[in-house]
Amino acid sequence: MTVAFDAAIEAFAPTLPLAVGLSGGADSTALLLACARRWPGQVRALHVHHGLQAAADEFEHQCASLCHDLQVPLTVRRLDARPAPGQSPEDAARQARYKAFDALALDTQAPIAIKSIALAQHADDQVETVLLALSRGAGVAGLAAMPARWERAGVQWHRPLLQVAAADVRHWLRAQGCTWIEDPTNTDERFTRNRIRAQLLPALEAAFPAFRDTFARSASHAAQAADLLEELAREDALAVGLPPQIALLQHIGRARQANVLRYWLRADHQTTPAAAQLAELLNQVAACTTRGHRIHIKVGRGFVVRNGPKLDWYNPEVLVP
Repeated sequence: MTVAFDAAIEAFAPTLPLAVGLSGGADSTALLLACARRWPGQVRALHVHHGLQAAADEFEHQCASLCHDLQVPLTVRRLDARPAPGQSPEDAARQARYKAFDALALDTQAPIAIKSIALAQHADDQVETVLLALSRGAGVAGLAAMPARWERAGVQWHRPLLQVAAADVRHWLRAQGCTWIEDPTNTDERFTRNRIRAQLLPALEAAFPAFRDTFARSASHAAQAADLLEELAREDALAVGLPPQIALLQHIGRARQANVLRYWLRADHQTTPAAAQLAELLNQVAACTTRGHRIHIKVGRGFVVRNGPKLDWYNPEVLVP
């Protein structure tokens, strides 16, 4: 069916000019083709050459050929996306792509100033993201999965295909007579997402045919809950201070303490505590009733410590001697 895809594109209302992230695969090919037809002369493509596999040059060639046929300007960013120690290859590649997209959006020398960026994740990708979050014991922010729209550095970001199944995207593309390239790593089940795609999604399809819609609804509920927790954290941060005053923290409940501490660490120090680290920190906050009580707990990439009446955080790797 092409109805779902057509409806998603019809509902898509970005601020123009628009850049589309293009990998050369089916999903981004379909998104670029649909957007180029709808807004001729207002769309450009961005391809990131990760340099991670032998087929990368073939992806770039496919993107160049497609953009030539569509008369769409193509920007190629060649990056070293090799993962850092302890980082997954998927995360390294994703972070590299976003840096490239940011650079395009902020390029003041570009012929046209990009106002919006569109990415081609679809409903199956959203389900995979929810299942990954569940497998890792994520909270509501993780279960919210991928947002359909957000804004960063004055640029609108969109995922207009989040309500469209992967099969429907490919069906639409075949109906247009358009070709694409398959990433050979997509069938490598050493990667968790590929195992989910190959093993779990068919089982969900058989047991719960509407699972894409219901998972999307659950992700939406989680996103609303995450927004409420963020709002509460901002209010509590005003009350307890940043960095937090220990005595003021002790006057709010444990769940709200956890919420505002996560907010503080994320907003001020760009780090996230593990569940065990946060639980130990909360225990220490509760036990901190004397002047001599010491707090020194590993949290994220650094340590939370007691600094007089307040908590503080530091990363020993960046301390200046």
